[in-house]
Amino acid sequence: MPSAFSFSAAVLKWFDHSGRKHLPWQKNVTPYRVWLSEIMLQQTQVSTVIPYFEKFTTRFPDISSLASSPIDDVLSLWTGLGYYSRARNLHRTAKIISDEYYQQFPDNIDELIKLPGIGRSTAAAIVSIAYNKKAAILDGNVKRVLARFHAVDGWPGDNAVAKILWQHAEEHTPAKRAGDYTQAMMDIGATVCTRTKPRCDACPLRVQCTAYWQESIALYPGRRNKKILPVKAVQMLMIRNPSGEVLLQQRPPTGLWGGLWCLPEIELSDNIATSCKTLCRQTSFKQEIWPSWRHSFSHYHLDITPVLVELDNMPSAVAESSGRWVDPMQSHTLGMPAPLVRLLSQLASQADTAC
Repeated sequence: MPSAFSFSAAVLKWFDHSGRKHLPWQKNVTPYRVWLSEIMLQQTQVSTVIPYFEKFTTRFPDISSLASSPIDDVLSLWTGLGYYSRARNLHRTAKIISDEYYQQFPDNIDELIKLPGIGRSTAAAIVSIAYNKKAAILDGNVKRVLARFHAVDGWPGDNAVAKILWQHAEEHTPAKRAGDYTQAMMDIGATVCTRTKPRCDACPLRVQCTAYWQESIALYPGRRNKKILPVKAVQMLMIRNPSGEVLLQQRPPTGLWGGLWCLPEIELSDNIATSCKTLCRQTSFKQEIWPSWRHSFSHYHLDITPVLVELDNMPSAVAESSGRWVDPMQSHTLGMPAPLVRLLSQLASQADTAC
């Protein structure tokens, strides 16, 4: 192997002829756009993020427009991306930067990581790409590249393993062309050193990649021990009044689907009549149980049984202040979880067919 091999030089040379340079957030680079893209790309593929990023930046072109908008507007544009705490933290951070930093992003990691939703790697991406300052990143793609190059054993989510990977990330990050290097490392992980079927023949690091020469690429990075996820089963009530509107409730700002508008949810053993009386002071209705289906989260499975509840009379009020009657065809204007958007779309389609 060549003794004069330079990790960063090889990465930058590869970036010059093979790196991606036309992604939406690579145009008109600003700290705001880098920050937004980094948050959206957390645990989400580039192809999925692109249309969301374009819609988001059209609606919120800068930090001021995001900070001054209602959280419902932010969540509605986030529907389908998942991990909705990211959207809530975006909104909180936008307000802080607008109010306390005079709409200017800090240009150092220590200040950035004080802001909601910005960790060490995201802060480094902002500093390196937007300000072109030396700062090492360690997102999922970079962890995979470094774990294979140095044959680092163990799951990167373990603190001890992450510490080793951070040391390698710091060692390899160059002082010059910091932004290009950061983008290149993410690109190599995303397009070359992929989780399955890596393209080692196209990798600029192959000549000194330990896993490659040991023919042990599949061993790195180490996997997390699998655990059996618990299952929670609920009924989701599609309570529809005679005008065709459906009752939605806004969840608390924290927790699962925090701040989003959802259908009322009850246990399988709960009485629907009692629930309707509590929710909208109605006990006269027809009900139709729809087929159950499963939605999986990272920490548990949710088995959902939708129940269509057709009220015979127009309710005079909603019992809870967090409730609202909504036309299913207009529900896209609210922040809602993607599974419930699909369910309401199905309900709206059913109503159109019946007309």
